[in-house]
Parts: sequence; structure tokens; C-alpha cells
Amino acid sequence: MHDDEETLVRLAQQYDPQAFGQLYERYVAKIYRYIAFRVGGGPDAEDLTAEVFLKAMEAMHSYRWQGAPFSSWLLRIAHNWVVDYLRRKKRHGEVPYEERHRPPDKDMALLIDQAMTRQEVLNAVARLTEAQQQVVALRFAARCSIREAAAIMGKTEGAVKSLQHNALFTLRHLLADYRRTQSEGSHESASGRNPE
Repeated sequence: MHDDEETLVRLAQQYDPQAFGQLYERYVAKIYRYIAFRVGGGPDAEDLTAEVFLKAMEAMHSYRWQGAPFSSWLLRIAHNWVVDYLRRKKRHGEVPYEERHRPPDKDMALLIDQAMTRQEVLNAVARLTEAQQQVVALRFAARCSIREAAAIMGKTEGAVKSLQHNALFTLRHLLADYRRTQSEGSHESASGRNPE
């Protein structure tokens, strides 16, 4: 078993199935978390994850080692598959934001209190821009570093930090608005009751 990623990649490029298997084992959870956050868990996320690794296996000959983690390349492939998937869903009138996994990150957890459901948070995420959604998925679901997210998105680290800051700021406001609306709705329904 090889620990050196560059060696594994080079062996996989020479059609060594064990080397590609090790890369798969190393990154399948990360790729699945990213996809599940973007499209929802379950069979669709599993299928898309499998498609990412199939595409990667087919395209290994074109991969060029540049010192960045191999997962960056896999996440770019995953992003393209997710974009295509969401376009197809939108075209067919389906809602692609159901049953997602909440990202397990402390910063994201600060946005969620016990009164919020996972679906409410995910509905708020769905209202972000595409770039903000991608940053949130990369940083909090796939657990990418700022540097890795920047490489995947083709942006500077400063741009990714800015997108993340703006996304979290927007999410805080969306969730606060939702809580306020819920609170006002419960007060109105309580004050609207007339004793008989």
C-alpha cells in the first residue's frame, strides 16, 4: 500500500487497479459528502459519486500532477456532474434540494440552533448564489481548505474567503428572517384566538 499520493496517481495512470482503488478509498467519502450536500443524499448522490470515479478512471491519462491534492481534480469532476444533474432536475421541474445531509462543521453549526430543522437550513442554502453554494459545499461538506476550494473553483483564496463570508452572512440573515417570521406567525395565531 502506498501513502504517497503522487506515486498512487502515477501507478493509477499506468492502469494499476490497486492504486486507483486506494485513491477511491481515500476520497470516496469526501466526494460523496460534497455531492450529497449539493443534491441530497440517497441513490442519486451514490450514483453521481460512482459516475465521478468512473469518469476519473477514464480520464486518468489526461491528469497532470501539479502538486495540488488529487481530490481537487475529483471535486472539479464532481462539480461538473452536479451542475448537469441540477440542470436536468430543473428542466424536469423536480426540486433537487430534498433530504440533504447537514454539513458537519463548527462554523456551519453556529448557524443552526435547535429550533431550525435541517431542511430549513438547506432551503436557505438553496437561496444563495451558485458560487456561494459551491463554496459552502466545498468548505463544509467536503471539508476542503480555502486553498483547495480556490483551486477547484479557479478563484483566488481571497475570493473564496469573500464568497464564504458573504454566504455565511446571507445565511445568518435568511435564518434570522425565517425565525422572525415563524415567531410572528405563532404570536398572530395565538393572539387571533378568541375565547368563546
